[in-house]
Amino acid sequence: MRELEKQLWSKGYRYVAGVDEAGRGPLAGPVVAAAVVLPQEIDLQEIKDSKKLTAKRRRELADQIYEIGLVGIGTATHTEIDQLNILQATFLAMQRAVAKLQTQINLDFCIVDGNQTIPGLFIRQQAVVKADASCSAVAAASIVAKVYRDALMQEYDLQYPEYGFAQHKGYPTKRHLAALAEYGPSPIHRISFARVKGGVVS
Repeated sequence: MRELEKQLWSKGYRYVAGVDEAGRGPLAGPVVAAAVVLPQEIDLQEIKDSKKLTAKRRRELADQIYEIGLVGIGTATHTEIDQLNILQATFLAMQRAVAKLQTQINLDFCIVDGNQTIPGLFIRQQAVVKADASCSAVAAASIVAKVYRDALMQEYDLQYPEYGFAQHKGYPTKRHLAALAEYGPSPIHRISFARVKGGVVS
C-alpha cells in the first residue's frame, strides 16, 4: 500500500500527502476533503479504502491516523456546491485541506485520488485512479474525510430529524427520497442537483 509513496521518497520527496474526498454523491450537506501525511516508518495494514470498512472501524482508524500522522480537513458547503458545481466544489475542498496541512508541514508532493489533479495547487502532484486502494496516505485521507463528514451529517440530523441524515448521510436512499417528496428540500440540500430541484424528486 505504500509503494507509490516509497517511489516518491526515493526521488527525494520527504513529505508526501494523500488527498481524497467524501460526499460527492449525496443530495445534502457539504463535500469534505482530507489531506494526510503518514510517517515513513509506519505501515498500518488495516488502512484501506474507507468504503471497505465498517463505520466503527473507520472511527477507530481515524483516531489512530490523527495520533500518528498530520491531517488537514477542507470542506465546501452545499451553497458552494450549488454555485460552482460538485466537481469544482470538490477541488475547492481539496485546496482547503491541503492549505490546512501546509500550516503544519512543508509539503513536497500530493497524491490525489481520481483522474484529475487539483487546480491552482503550487505543489507537485499526481492523480491516481482508485488511489485509496493502492496508497496508504490516500486511504487514510478517505477514512478521515468520511468520518468527519458522517459526524457533520449526524449533527444535521438533530436539526432536521425528518430527513434521516444520521442513517443515510444525505445519499439518495428510498427513505431520503420519500422525505424529500413529503417535506421538500431542507436548508442544507443541494438545490442544483436534479433530484432536489424545487423539491421535486426525479
